[in-house]
Amino acid sequence: MSNVEALTFHTESFQAVALWAGLSLLLLLILSIRISLGRRRLKVSTGDGGHAELTATTRAFGNAVEYVPITLIALVILAIFYSALVIHVIGGAFVLGRILHAWGMGQQKQPALGRMLGMALTHIPLIAAALLLIVASFL
Repeated sequence: MSNVEALTFHTESFQAVALWAGLSLLLLLILSIRISLGRRRLKVSTGDGGHAELTATTRAFGNAVEYVPITLIALVILAIFYSALVIHVIGGAFVLGRILHAWGMGQQKQPALGRMLGMALTHIPLIAAALLLIVASFL
């Protein structure tokens, strides 16, 4: 691979990371705003005030905060070794999973389908990323 081809390869991969990082940050912002709006509506200054709805909203945000940083780190490292397509598949599945999970957390009946699918679409891309990173360590 020539230097120009390598630069193009890495630029495209890192642009893919930028897309999924940006969308993940927007998702975190939206989930945070949902907490603020819920607290305002329910007149709760901190915590959940014993409101199940606010507990679920807070956990949806907290759960995303637990998964997003390590996934973004994995995507950055993957971009060194793999194509933009790989980054898009893993990043897209992950972000879709986080959206489904957050939506499912807000459902009255639990466990909700969105929550379960969301966790599957969180874990599967993480497993794929982990395996690809292990493979890359031997390249």
